[in-house]
Amino acid sequence: MRQLLVINPNTSAQVSALLQTHIQQAAGLHVRVRTATARFGSPYIADEASYAVAAHAALDAWAHDLASRPDAPDAVLIGCFGDPGLMALRESSPVPVTGLAEAAFIEAARHGRYAIVTGGTRWGPMLQRLAQALGQAQQLAGIHTVAPTGAQLAADPVTARALLAQACRDASRQLGVQAVILGGAGLAGMAAAVQADVPIPVIDSVLAGAHWALRSAPMPPERAHAGFDVAWQGLSPEMAALGARA
Repeated sequence: MRQLLVINPNTSAQVSALLQTHIQQAAGLHVRVRTATARFGSPYIADEASYAVAAHAALDAWAHDLASRPDAPDAVLIGCFGDPGLMALRESSPVPVTGLAEAAFIEAARHGRYAIVTGGTRWGPMLQRLAQALGQAQQLAGIHTVAPTGAQLAADPVTARALLAQACRDASRQLGVQAVILGGAGLAGMAAAVQADVPIPVIDSVLAGAHWALRSAPMPPERAHAGFDVAWQGLSPEMAALGARA
């Protein structure tokens, strides 16, 4: 049975439970999903500082999982629409790694140019930078952020549904895109709820991550001992062990 490790790089157990439920349902019975929650940091990633801490927390969660389990997962998914720590974790992992944003970008690009709708105004430039780093700048037509954060939207799903449906329609009309990504771990399942009110495909970033995990191929054998070649100091024992791996 394939195993998928989902890393929630924030400290919210509620978000972890939401990710676990939706990703396990999408993956089916032939994939065992387990979700690890950040051991430190913020309950919601909403700015550059919390994003930087979340990248460390994602690496720490990966290191802790490696140290505490005899078998490594077959793939790793960073359960945050923003993918903190993606490149560093990918560098240290002998198995495929992606995040909700990268997986959603790939799925949306199959339809053509796309837009992003998400909660939290500070995410706009952060997601634009990520799209540039992942080679998606040309496909991404624009980012539409609504004022409430993802956590606030998840707390009031009725109001969120109307607000997000309107934002998706606005993105479709104003940007002329072929798909829109509804981004955010806390918005899992919301794309299906608004799809009937939006004239173009609405991509659920959490389901896109699950679909990527199901399609991911094993890494080549030479990556079996992937890791860093420097020793770290002042970190958790698990992180120190990760840093010392050759």
